[in-house]
This record gives sequence, C-alpha cells and structure tokens, in this order.
Amino acid sequence: MSHDAEIATDDTTLGGYVRVHERPPAFEGIDGHPYTVSVEVEKVPDPRTPFEGFLVFPRWAKTGVGIVGHLETPTLWRRSSPDEVHLAAGGLALTEVQQHLNDAIRNRAGDHRP
Repeated sequence: MSHDAEIATDDTTLGGYVRVHERPPAFEGIDGHPYTVSVEVEKVPDPRTPFEGFLVFPRWAKTGVGIVGHLETPTLWRRSSPDEVHLAAGGLALTEVQQHLNDAIRNRAGDHRP
C-alpha cells in the first residue's frame, strides 16, 4: 500500500475519520453522555492570522434523538485561512479530540457561574 493510500484510509485522525466514514466521529465523554465533534472557524481582527478555530462537541440525547447541549474548546488554531484551520484540525489524533472533550467537560463542571 502506498503512503498516500495509507493516509486516505487512516481513520485515527479527525480528518481521516471523516474522510473514511463520511461522518464525524462519536465519543462518550467522562460524564457518560454521547458527543460528536465539529471544527468551527471564526474570522478575527488579527491581520497576520485572521482565522481561529476550535472544536464544538454537540451532546446528544442518550436516545440519540436530538442534540441537547454542546461544549466547546478555547481557540486551538490561529491561521491565515479557514482551509489552514481545517487542515490543522484534521491532523488531530482521535485520542487528542477525546482529551479535548474531557477537558471541556471538566471545565464545565468547574464553572459555577449562574
């Protein structure tokens, strides 16, 4: 198998998983709830790196019927284009994505704001 073929079928990264399975990966958070993940990009007023990206984790009802909430990471990438953000995010190992989800759950649990 060529190196390119290996990359195209490697579903251990966020981008590879989406490419192979044609859907976002699903995770169980440390809170026992099911989540999926998406990469979000926002334009910011920094002329050197005008795009920043972060992960959003929609939380699904345990029945899978619908989304009942979400969590997000802080900014993880600052790049010159949305494509560069998506490329960086796509290279994340799924184990890293799971860690970001669990960190977001921990941060939410420690958030005592009204």
